Amino acid sequence: MPKKLNAPLNAIITGSTSGIGLGIATAFAAEGWNVMLNGFGDAGEIEAARAGLEEKQGVTVLYNGADMTRPEEIRTLISESEAAFDQIDVLVNNAGIQHVSPIEDFPDEKWDAIIAINLSSAFHTTKAVMAGMKERGFGRIINVASAHGLVASPFKSAYVAAKHGIVGFTKAIALEGAEFGVTSNAICPGYVKTPLVEKQIPDTAKARGISEEEVINDVMLASQPTKQFVSVDEIGALAVFLCSEKAASITGAAHQIDGGWVAH
Repeated sequence: MPKKLNAPLNAIITGSTSGIGLGIATAFAAEGWNVMLNGFGDAGEIEAARAGLEEKQGVTVLYNGADMTRPEEIRTLISESEAAFDQIDVLVNNAGIQHVSPIEDFPDEKWDAIIAINLSSAFHTTKAVMAGMKERGFGRIINVASAHGLVASPFKSAYVAAKHGIVGFTKAIALEGAEFGVTSNAICPGYVKTPLVEKQIPDTAKARGISEEEVINDVMLASQPTKQFVSVDEIGALAVFLCSEKAASITGAAHQIDGGWVAH
């Protein structure tokens, strides 16, 4: 029988030690759901975030530092999460990196890393949880794509390729899970003021030969008619809804939360 949402859900969120991933983890914990955090960063800061969520919300919050470029570490992340929580109900593939450069100067190793982390890692995590979700008749897979999963920008060839790939992957998994109570959706944010975006600003300024202020106003927010960065709280709220029983028929979709960017 499908799992009823009056029982706590157990979620894995990759790339959740900061930014969008931590925002989603925070939203899930506030719903009373157990969470496995994953990602890199300062060990003290990660532990403070983990312990803070656990204490504030009264749920179990764990951390696994699996490297999303390494399939064997990804499989360990899933198996340790299953051992801790008994089962995984929600998987959020959020881990991502970025590099901004003209294609002729784009480092091969950056291309490989972006494809591995932003796209291939979602294959490995989903492969590891799908059988259990199908068997239990309930599962929610959320892939954090980007507006760049639907449209393109220059100097981001690897990122755009990976995010377009994750939208296609989302649709394929939605079809595979449709008869088993397993939904698969992509969230496509516009620019969110996260550490990843902040790191892009000087790189984009260099690639385009403009100032960092011009990058923010004339490149990033120029794409968003609201002229506002999307907040992590907005993305977390959408993720919570997509995991709800009321979203049971929403699957295979790319949900824009981009301040009107893709409406251009």
